Amino acid sequence: MKQSSKIWDRFAKGYAKRPISDQASYERKLQVTQGYLRSDMELLEFGCGTGSTALIHAPHVKHILGIDFSAKMIEFAQAKVDAASVKNVTVKQSSIEELDQPEQSVDAVLGMSILHLLEEKEDALNKVYRLLKPGGVFITSTVCIGDTMKFFKFILPIGYFLRLIPLVKVFTAKELEESLTQAGFAINHKWRPGKGKAIFIVAKKPA
Repeated sequence: MKQSSKIWDRFAKGYAKRPISDQASYERKLQVTQGYLRSDMELLEFGCGTGSTALIHAPHVKHILGIDFSAKMIEFAQAKVDAASVKNVTVKQSSIEELDQPEQSVDAVLGMSILHLLEEKEDALNKVYRLLKPGGVFITSTVCIGDTMKFFKFILPIGYFLRLIPLVKVFTAKELEESLTQAGFAINHKWRPGKGKAIFIVAKKPA
């Protein structure tokens, strides 16, 4: 985890300047997400990056806690929160695994473009499940490299070992869905804008 956080610290400035690659898909995901939000909700976003998505959702919930394991990402996120004078968004450096939060304390969790960057996504999903209140939702957009480039599972570890790229895990969309259901979730919504694109899933914890 420490190695990945240092690599993302190095990438943070460029990441903050990078435009969204598929604006139409991003906006659709925002719209679907906001359909699940309410003004009384406590929302957690892990892997919040520079905080852009959290700020967009802020008017639709009571409070958002955004966490990221990269200190530099959180620096950019805090600067955005301060510049926007938004009072209901808190950001701090943490991983989902390290987050000290009571069980069944949040109404919704976002994990956007993050599950494939974790050493053990199953541990993260189990933690998310415990954090959610009954009936709560987990919303994720995840790159499933295993659907199109399975050979990457042999190449990516080398780049990570050499500290050239962050940790990237290779799995399929089907494997992701299986991980979600094994954690206890029911798939409530699923959408993929095209072949090779990230899959967008809303998974619900039973009430």
